[in-house]
Amino acid sequence: MASANQTVPAMPPRRIVLTGFMGSGKSTVGPILAGHLGWQFIDVDNVIETEAGAAIAEIFARHGESAFRDREHATIARLATADGLVLALGGGAIEREDTRTLLLNAPGTLLVHLEVELNTTLARCSGTENMRPVLADQANLAARYQRRLPLYRTAHVSLHTDLLTPQQVSETIVRVAGLATDRDLPARRPTGDH
Repeated sequence: MASANQTVPAMPPRRIVLTGFMGSGKSTVGPILAGHLGWQFIDVDNVIETEAGAAIAEIFARHGESAFRDREHATIARLATADGLVLALGGGAIEREDTRTLLLNAPGTLLVHLEVELNTTLARCSGTENMRPVLADQANLAARYQRRLPLYRTAHVSLHTDLLTPQQVSETIVRVAGLATDRDLPARRPTGDH
């Protein structure tokens, strides 16, 4: 269900950016949404890891969070200019003010927050503690969640997704954004000019 504080831009977006806490479904919903729209899906963390030749945790360990956030912001700024794109952000990208400002003010961009309760995050991410060491420290995890939640909620749209399937989340985003999908378009008739 979409929140009441929607500020959907008047024109249909040319790109959709998904934000939210870990386990909110960004990397699951993103490809489904892109498939509905016939757009490309990109996960920012995957791009950073590929370009750096290292895992996010390794980049943090080697260079620190500040250097990682600089790299992350530059990557988002570069990618968020493409049309026909669904972009999934890392959970902490929203903490950086210039990244939020960029995404909230970029013409053609719809920033969508996939909101989940912390218990949903824990259930969905159970067993990924090796990939997400932050999950092992639950006290700090709760503090991080509370710190980020108001920042996520500055998005153009916030969707409560705890009880929705990824398919339902994708369909809701398409509807809220006012976008037609391939299934919504009339079938093309063959023209005879082959």
